[in-house]
Amino acid sequence: MASGIADRAQGVAKEDYEKAKLLLNDAARSGSYMYPIKGIFYFFAHPELWKPLRSRIIPYFSLYSSVLGSMFFFTYLPQLALMAFVNGPLAVFTTALLILNESSTITGIVSRNYLLQDAILDTFDGTLVARNKSQVVAEGREVKRSGDAIQRLGKALKKPFGRFSVNELIRYVIYLPLNFIPVVGTVVFILLRGRSRGESVHDRYFQLKGWPSARRSKWLKEHRGPYTAFGTVATLLELIPVASVFFSFTNTVGAALWAADIEAKESKMADSTAPELREAAKKAE
Repeated sequence: MASGIADRAQGVAKEDYEKAKLLLNDAARSGSYMYPIKGIFYFFAHPELWKPLRSRIIPYFSLYSSVLGSMFFFTYLPQLALMAFVNGPLAVFTTALLILNESSTITGIVSRNYLLQDAILDTFDGTLVARNKSQVVAEGREVKRSGDAIQRLGKALKKPFGRFSVNELIRYVIYLPLNFIPVVGTVVFILLRGRSRGESVHDRYFQLKGWPSARRSKWLKEHRGPYTAFGTVATLLELIPVASVFFSFTNTVGAALWAADIEAKESKMADSTAPELREAAKKAE
């Protein structure tokens, strides 16, 4: 009996290991984990993309200060009592880091869905325009002929990113206790958050392309590794206190750069396939 359970557990572990290895291989081959870093450099190199961030920086820090102050006032002592069992004397510091993490995440969830939503939308669309993908952006908003990448953005014709998701908050609350497990728990927490974050980075791109829900789900399932890798790096950057708002925008730029590369790849595939189809049509005649 015991040996049978052990064999089954070993089989499950082996299966999970193989799945994880496939995901890591897909992520490594895609290079998706580099796009958040590319987003930082591209953002710095294109000052016109700073405009949406500048317009929201003061309201964001007002929100962040309110959340951070409330979290320290109401939750520091209760969490310190719990962390003391796990980390001993270091609990004073680890609890402070945990609250900084929590405050950054809560502020990020609220601000991305309300305070920063239009600014992030403009940053994503503006990056696509800067990458000469204005025809894609034109599927969801008016695009002017003159001006820089942001000035060319007109009225949005399609509904922007989805508003606040209760499921997102529930997942965060469920995953949060993992931080009480030293090292391993934090790593698992970040990976789970990264997977969830990765699933939403191209919501705007899918919207502009007019992809139905079934096609989006299929695409995300087929590219789970790359999106998890992107989401994990993006999550790590956005967990940095105070600087999280800056990385929210650079991650958006990175996601748009990735979308532009996907679009370019699809265009090349279409261009190479078209002559073959025409040739096949001639033969059929």
